[in-house]
Amino acid sequence: MKLALVVNDKKTEAVKFAARIIKMFFDEDVFIGMNRSNINTLHEFFPSINGNIECFENHSVLAQWCDFAVTVGGDGTIIHMAKHAALAGKPIVGVNVGRVGFAAELEPYEISELKKIITSDFSTERRMLLEVCVKKREAVKTYIAVNDAVVSREGLSRIIDMEVSLNNENFCCYRGDGVLFSTPTGSTAYSLSAGGPIVDPKMSCIIMTPLCPYSLFSRSVVLSDKAELSLKVHSPDNSKGFLTIDGQESEEILDEDIITVRCSEVCLSMIHLKDKNFYRLLKEKLPRSE
Repeated sequence: MKLALVVNDKKTEAVKFAARIIKMFFDEDVFIGMNRSNINTLHEFFPSINGNIECFENHSVLAQWCDFAVTVGGDGTIIHMAKHAALAGKPIVGVNVGRVGFAAELEPYEISELKKIITSDFSTERRMLLEVCVKKREAVKTYIAVNDAVVSREGLSRIIDMEVSLNNENFCCYRGDGVLFSTPTGSTAYSLSAGGPIVDPKMSCIIMTPLCPYSLFSRSVVLSDKAELSLKVHSPDNSKGFLTIDGQESEEILDEDIITVRCSEVCLSMIHLKDKNFYRLLKEKLPRSE
C-alpha cells in the first residue's frame, strides 16, 4: 500500500503530526511518498526519522503514484491536493491543523484512526467538482475547482458589468465586484461569506452568487448539475477582471474572453473514517451569533 503525505510545512504543528503519521505507517509496512520540499522540512525538524520516503517533484505525479492521500494542514492544504487526487482517481483524507478545517476528517488527536485505511474500514463520499474554461483569442485553458471559481474586478478599479448565459440562452446581468461559482463542498467557504446558501456536500449542483451587486434584488441561485454557464466581463477604462480558482490559481480576464462553468466529469473521493454528520459539523465549526 502506498500513501501520499502532503504537509503544510509552514506550520510547525503540521510537521510534528506528519512525523507521527510517518512512524505509524512505517510500522505497518506502508510505502510513503512526499514532495521534495516537505521531505526537506521534515528532516530539518526530525533528522532521526528513518525509512525510505519516496520523493516527488509535484503533487500531480505523487497522486498518480499513491493508493490514497493524507494531508496535514488546513483546508487550503486539502483543496490543493484534492484536485490532483481527483484527476488521478485516488481518495483523500485530511488532518486539520488549521483554524476551521471544514474539509478535514480528523483532528490531530485522532490520527490513529488513519490505520483503518489499511484494513479498508472506511467509506468514501463522492464530491462534485467544477470545470472552468477560459476561451481567449488563441487558446482555451481549463481548470478544475474543488471549492469555487471567482470572477472579480481588478484591485481598486470601478465595478464591472457581467453577462451570464445559461445553456446558451441569456440568463442575467450583474453589475458589481464580481460573481462566484461554487460547488456544494465550497458552499461553506467564500460562498457562505458572500451570502450564498449552505448546501449538503453530497449534492450535485452549481451555486452562483453575485459579489456586492449594485442591485436591490440580486441573490444567489442554485442551478442543476446539468447547467452550463457562460460569462463575459465588461470592465470600464480598459481595466481587467480576474478569474481565481480555489483562491490558488488566477487568470487575467479581458472583455473579449468567455468563461464557461459546468459540472466536471471528474469527481473527488473523500475518505470517511468515522460517523460524521454534516449538520452537526456546521454547529461545531461555524461561529454563532449570541
